[in-house]
Amino acid sequence: MARLRKGKSKSENIIARDNAIMIKTTREPYNFVAESGTGEFVYDVDGRKFIDFSSFISVYNFGVNSSEAVRKAIAEQSSKLMHSAFTDFYAERPVHFAESLMKFMPAGFGRIFFSNSGTEANEAALKFSKLFTKRNYVLAFYGGFHGRTKGSLALTASKSVQRAYNGPFPDVIHVPFPYCYRCPLKQTYPDCGFACIDYIKKYPLSKEVDPNEVAALVTEPIQGEGGYIVPPKDYFKELKKVLDEHGILMVSDEVQAGYMRTGKFLAMDNFGVKADIYTMAKSIGAGLPLGVTIVDKRLGNIPEGAHANTFGGNLAVIAGAQAQLEHISRNKARIESEIRAKGRTAMKRMEKMKEDYEIVGDVRGMGMMLAIEIVKDKIGKEPAPKLRERIMMESFANGLIMLPTGESAIRIIPPLTISEHSLSKGFDILERAIAKINAESSRRR
Repeated sequence: MARLRKGKSKSENIIARDNAIMIKTTREPYNFVAESGTGEFVYDVDGRKFIDFSSFISVYNFGVNSSEAVRKAIAEQSSKLMHSAFTDFYAERPVHFAESLMKFMPAGFGRIFFSNSGTEANEAALKFSKLFTKRNYVLAFYGGFHGRTKGSLALTASKSVQRAYNGPFPDVIHVPFPYCYRCPLKQTYPDCGFACIDYIKKYPLSKEVDPNEVAALVTEPIQGEGGYIVPPKDYFKELKKVLDEHGILMVSDEVQAGYMRTGKFLAMDNFGVKADIYTMAKSIGAGLPLGVTIVDKRLGNIPEGAHANTFGGNLAVIAGAQAQLEHISRNKARIESEIRAKGRTAMKRMEKMKEDYEIVGDVRGMGMMLAIEIVKDKIGKEPAPKLRERIMMESFANGLIMLPTGESAIRIIPPLTISEHSLSKGFDILERAIAKINAESSRRR
């Protein structure tokens, strides 16, 4: 280990070393350097304890560092064989996991591809859609985030910095997402009659591309990076009618919203719609890298050699994923009930904050996928990213880890297993920070 620089904490020292050698990514402003964690708590290298409202970007849905059963399964498999080159040779464990996972999918689903991440899962979905339909174009939404590799980056339209110097992306057409708090078409729901769907029919599918050339529309059921935007309940039903009319597939990116986060295994189920292809990652790997692309069996199969990878179906990863999936299978009804109850508690607390603080412009979410949007004032709705950062920094200083989303919102995504006590305590910390920053902002107005 490198020696500490004089006067610096372990965290500050590691961050300084990191900044000197690592390529920049998306690091948060506060000096959190992870050391360990369990349940809903995380500890940094300086011994500080935090309540986790991030699930490490929705990876630890069932507790930080997963359960003892998951870790045991990974260790046991690792002692036998970790890598089996599953796309070249056969192995039973990934097949068994695929069979188990299919029990959670809608009727008719029957083909799975394993990869290592959400972006890879979406790359596969993009490729499969074009192979199945023999069409070239794809629709995606402004505000959507589907990954940072070339194909999934073409779908992504969350922040321009993510796409800079990587275009052109000629096969993807972006359309407005139903962000009703800030409607891009300046309409009001429900009086608008889904003007954003009319826009898709009137413009891109009439003036830009023939619908018969569009392979798929790729969407998150709830936009993640874009701000935790929840569409109106019937939006996807109406959109699916348009897609089905033209033989356009729907790809549901469940990477962040899926795997019980919203109270259902598939977030799209909340909207009463069956997609044609689903993608999952993050929490499905129980802390290890796993991406999954799941296809409706009626679509058929792809040609041999058209797609593969090296590490997809890694045996140690699959062992952990299987152990976690078995836990969900045994306890699904209880888990769903607990998520709904905690979600109601959290939303009630957030709604009260919206009433009490001028800088809380909107609160939204589903299950335990929640967000608070910070604004300069309620009337103007102007995004306030600097106020958000101050709230997050103040919360961190008092023992709460969170993540930003969208232009000026804060994600509330604790482990689904969080206790009512820790959930309440976390909100206490967050509300004190909001109250402090709200008071300071009011004095400046």
